[in-house]
Amino acid sequence: MATSAGPPGLPLGPLDDHLRSALPGLLRGPLSATLVAGGRSNLTYVLTDGTSRWVLRRPPLGHVLETAHDMGREHRLLAALAPTDLPVPRPLLLAGPEVIGAPFYVMEFADGLVLRERQQLERLDGAAATALADELVDVLARLHRLDPEQVGLGDLGRPAGYLERQLRRWSRQLEASHSRDLPELARLADRLGRDLPVSSAAAIVHGDYRLDNVVVDPAHGHVVAVLDWEMATLGDPLADVASTVVWWDGMAGLDSPVAAVPAEVPGYPGRAHLLEAYARHSALDLDPLPWYLAFAFFKIAAIFEGIHYRSRQGLTVGEGFERLGELVPPLVERGHAALAAPLP
Repeated sequence: MATSAGPPGLPLGPLDDHLRSALPGLLRGPLSATLVAGGRSNLTYVLTDGTSRWVLRRPPLGHVLETAHDMGREHRLLAALAPTDLPVPRPLLLAGPEVIGAPFYVMEFADGLVLRERQQLERLDGAAATALADELVDVLARLHRLDPEQVGLGDLGRPAGYLERQLRRWSRQLEASHSRDLPELARLADRLGRDLPVSSAAAIVHGDYRLDNVVVDPAHGHVVAVLDWEMATLGDPLADVASTVVWWDGMAGLDSPVAAVPAEVPGYPGRAHLLEAYARHSALDLDPLPWYLAFAFFKIAAIFEGIHYRSRQGLTVGEGFERLGELVPPLVERGHAALAAPLP
């Protein structure tokens, strides 16, 4: 049996009982759990019985936005992708809210490092950093090449109208999290809506693909597992490419508490290298990417604003939430600038 009440949002007693019943033989000792730092949406915990480790994901506490935080969807994605050549943790169990008060799933623990801190990034020399950047892009391209029908995800989403729906969704969620007036954010949404590109392809998209959402083998520097699939759907792969680039170098100078910026660390290549690497794996036309970059800034700003809303209500768990609200205006400014900027 569990020996403590558990971290916030995870009552260990009921969880221990459920795991022993649903997965006999899994636990070989008392269950304990730790909240993983870094997650700013769904909550992620590492479970252990003193011998083995697993990961549990559940929605955030308090204000939960419509359509977000679907545990069943994440579990289904991992189950579909685990048999492919894409590195993902294998899911073990999905449960409803009757166990811990919220739906959750449990998956295998991916052994490696999440490179979230600058000091971690600095441990790689230039050659290793470049190789890691190449593999990060290679894994993304492999995801985009998967046939959704072949892996049982043909009904995961509706690719037609994806960009319009994404813009509408994040605009709605901004309205649901409204706590202050941000006219430039509204103007950015309006500019994006007036100039929607025509998607040239449809693929499984991760929705939040970036270096600190993958586990890296510290010995060889390759990607062990891709995490955080809560925004995945069928859609426009260029949206993933843009999001990856924005998290790679678009947050430079903002001192974001979410993750270090790889391109700020000596030895790491810039966005041009990532785009060239993706172009080697894909025939997609990257010319429309400025719009997608602007949308990536808009989406991150919307997410941060939602977290700012929850933080003001005292409904966030973890460190750094109180700082995200101040990053929204500069992100919006960079979104406006991206619409007019040429590709590197």
